[in-house]
Amino acid sequence: MSKNQPITDPTKMGIGRAIAVLTSGGDAQGMNAAVRATVRVGLYTGAKVYFVHEGYQGLVDGGEHIQPATWESVSMMLQLGGTVIGSARCKDFRAREGRMKAAYNLVRLGITNLCVIGGDGSLTGANQFRTEWSGLLADLVRAGKITAEDAKKSSHLNIVGMVGSIDNDFCGTDMTIGTDSALHRIVEVVDSITTTAQSHQRTFILEVMGRHCGYLALVTALACGADWVFIPEMPPDEDWENHLCRRLTNQRSRGSRLNIIIVAEGAMSRDGKPITSDQIKKLVTDRLGFDTRTTILGHVQRGGTPSAFDRILGSRMGVEAVMALLEATPDTPACVVSLSGNQAVRLPLMECVQVTKDVTAAMAEGRFEDAIKLRGKSFENNWKTYKLLAHINPPDVKSNINVAIMNIGAPCAGMNAAVRAAVRMGLIQGHSMLAVHDGFDGLAQGQIEPIDWTAVGGWTGRGGSALGTKRSLPAKMLEEISLNIAKFNIHALVIIGGFEAYVGGLELVQAREKYEEMCIPMVVIPATVSNNVPGSDFSIGADTALNTITTTCDRIKQSAAGTKRRVFIVETMGGYCGYLATMAGLAAGADAAYIFEEKFSIKELEVNVEHLLKKMKTTVKRGLILRNENSNANYTTDFIFNLYSEEGKGVFDCRKNVLGHMQQGGTPTPFDRTFGTKMGAKSILWLTEKLKECHRHGRIFANTPDSACVLGMRKRALTFQPLAELKEGTDFEHRLPKTQWWLKIRPIMKILAKYDIKLDTSESADMEHVIKKGSPIGK
Repeated sequence: MSKNQPITDPTKMGIGRAIAVLTSGGDAQGMNAAVRATVRVGLYTGAKVYFVHEGYQGLVDGGEHIQPATWESVSMMLQLGGTVIGSARCKDFRAREGRMKAAYNLVRLGITNLCVIGGDGSLTGANQFRTEWSGLLADLVRAGKITAEDAKKSSHLNIVGMVGSIDNDFCGTDMTIGTDSALHRIVEVVDSITTTAQSHQRTFILEVMGRHCGYLALVTALACGADWVFIPEMPPDEDWENHLCRRLTNQRSRGSRLNIIIVAEGAMSRDGKPITSDQIKKLVTDRLGFDTRTTILGHVQRGGTPSAFDRILGSRMGVEAVMALLEATPDTPACVVSLSGNQAVRLPLMECVQVTKDVTAAMAEGRFEDAIKLRGKSFENNWKTYKLLAHINPPDVKSNINVAIMNIGAPCAGMNAAVRAAVRMGLIQGHSMLAVHDGFDGLAQGQIEPIDWTAVGGWTGRGGSALGTKRSLPAKMLEEISLNIAKFNIHALVIIGGFEAYVGGLELVQAREKYEEMCIPMVVIPATVSNNVPGSDFSIGADTALNTITTTCDRIKQSAAGTKRRVFIVETMGGYCGYLATMAGLAAGADAAYIFEEKFSIKELEVNVEHLLKKMKTTVKRGLILRNENSNANYTTDFIFNLYSEEGKGVFDCRKNVLGHMQQGGTPTPFDRTFGTKMGAKSILWLTEKLKECHRHGRIFANTPDSACVLGMRKRALTFQPLAELKEGTDFEHRLPKTQWWLKIRPIMKILAKYDIKLDTSESADMEHVIKKGSPIGK
């Protein structure tokens, strides 16, 4: 909604309107979350909502393919892969006659709002349908199928698209629904292959989907530290066969026991010929004699349960899609709901389709650099990071700079990926890299040693902290730390960790007045499951924890399928930060999530109990309540469990789960691996520039605020913010940033759980435009 429009009552926006939702083209995990959100928010606004079964074919066939949707009919859909309402390829819709039948079926039911979840082909078809709409109605009136009055009532059709495609091949959005889940499937396979390959010293070639887009292959290569990746957007140079063999031999000579090569199914050479996994296998076997195996993943990538990210993405997009439909006027172009950073944005559908076509044209004309740029910022950054880490050997000339790396706070998945990227990027810059064991304690006690390229091999997929980590802060050991910075000649410091890393960094900066040794550039990389570090919307490790909570909640809910009428109270980690409880609540379909940031009293608890008592009278006889560990000192998990048990007597029974440290463990998700890798690499490039700025009279002296920063994800970009500047926006007592972006998502969870609350539509997205660089203006 445009910022200057008056705020309308969202619960009345849809009265007298009808919305139809369909899924089309290839299925993708997370489509069901989008369907569920569209249905529930549509009903919340007072609109009638219809399912269209079997995609466009159902639209053409009509009849029982177009069914009214109810609140209960989308229950237990969140954790299902594929699309529950079905998808089909449809030849009939491509012909005008088919589109006329579809128009007749919609007019008959008074549907003038269509939400389409599919790939660019499905969305282009929807736009064509909308363009022809008035002509189709005129033909139907002439044929006597509908009256002039019917045509007047349905005079224009609103279209909003959501992109569901595991290939992430649609320009204008950072992620399409299903991409993250497909990466989960691929990375699980890579992890399994890695263990067997290391046992036998093998080379593995893995072929992933992506006929026209190399996103899955590229991110997989980043996430598993592959030796080589083949993608359609950037074919390898002419002499690639020799280069590849040299690379594989180099890796073996460095002590690596395995090689991994990732191939997108649409990979091709500079002259447009396909590069197949069999061709690569033959090359490696014939030239090098390596034991080589090929795995083609195929439809495994489309299957399985959607990741937490895809459920949240589908849910957020569904909400935005309904708002976009109900706010549309006859002059509004058909739009697509996209993700940019952590922002939901609306973009004109045909502009996105055009840029997507421009990518194909650029590839066909051999303008490969342009193809990478047109794919958007996210793709371009992934490609640059991959190239820097994989295709460059450390230089012979050294920089005489020593960079130390340490982990602080609780361990989390993805820390090791950040360390690996930082170490390798540092070596590529010619620096000597030093590993500090056991956090600030290790820095004070001199537990510091050189770390080389091979030492961090295979670290992207390892959970926990390989360097060791402690929660101690440096204030009490500044003297010892300064002596060791001088003794080991440390010129720059990378601190990877949670809130302690941020506070520890601040303490070192404050100590600069007394200890000149602290006058070195420093960067803090947020890594904690709690996602509570100031200066960043996301922390490394939070996505892995979120997925652990979500899959556990799925299992817990499933256990009630046989018993019926059961409510589960689940306690999550996060300190005082309610991020995990809120996002897991949205991803797992919770009825409530209690957090510290949103104060609650006995009144709210009473409302929640009443809500569940009402729910148990419907066909949905399960309840899920999440509670952040420090949400309230008195309303403990035991208290809430006892309250619900007492009040639910005779209607439902209760069970309690405290998830504990399992949320910190496990192998990192693809997001945490790639996020950690990009953060680690970017921190070193920034430090290298800072060191040049701070080099005076043959020594390093850094004492300006901008020489000690937090590297964080802010809305749409990775940015460096001085530690000192972030102090004002920090609640040190509760270890929280004072403003947190995800709090705006909380109402969505409540609406999807059928609470009678008002959704603030004042911050709904304005329509943005796609510029030729492939990313929204302002990125």
